[in-house]
Amino acid sequence: MFPEARQLACANRRFLVRAVRYCAEQGIDQFLDIGTGIPTFPNVDEVARQVHPHARTVGVDNDPVVLTHDRALAECHDGIRIIDGDLRRPRDILADPKLHEILDLSRPVAVSLVAVLHFVTDAEDPAGIVAAFREAMTPGSFLVLSAATSTDSDPEAVARIEQIYAKANVPVVFRPAEQIESWFAGFELVVPGLVEVSQWPRPAGAPTNVRILGGVGHLPETANG
Repeated sequence: MFPEARQLACANRRFLVRAVRYCAEQGIDQFLDIGTGIPTFPNVDEVARQVHPHARTVGVDNDPVVLTHDRALAECHDGIRIIDGDLRRPRDILADPKLHEILDLSRPVAVSLVAVLHFVTDAEDPAGIVAAFREAMTPGSFLVLSAATSTDSDPEAVARIEQIYAKANVPVVFRPAEQIESWFAGFELVVPGLVEVSQWPRPAGAPTNVRILGGVGHLPETANG
């Protein structure tokens, strides 16, 4: 029903890889990956450790199959922890002892919310979820975020995807670009801003009829007072 699905998923994954590498090159050596998914080469921790061999990563998911795969991977590395958590309860994630075993939130961290917030309804307050993580991040931290957008996406393709997900355990919500950009409140968007994932930070593939927008936000030194 959606022939571009693989192309779009790959473009989003490559955005994540480029964004994590960018954050690592800015000196970030600890990462919190929300909605980490089944391990796919290269993972967030692998990209980070290419820049910082001792980088530390906490992955969060609530899918039992995903957790089984991720925990098997984590057993091979001291610098990885996997949390069974739901991004709709960010404060539970931030309070988890496993997170604090290896991440020091008094130091800058990169938090990734890649292709997950479009599974959160407006009633579940995606802006509030992002704000909860922002409040826990020290200045100098980064936010990596992507989400499906209705802006300039093919309405017929969007309708087909919404029809598919109506039968799933969570819906998919396509939002205007302006709403997605508003989630970066308090952050300074890294150039080129919020763009199609295949175009960050520069064109790296052909656009698709259904668009996922991605961006990286930097928490400035004046943040959090």
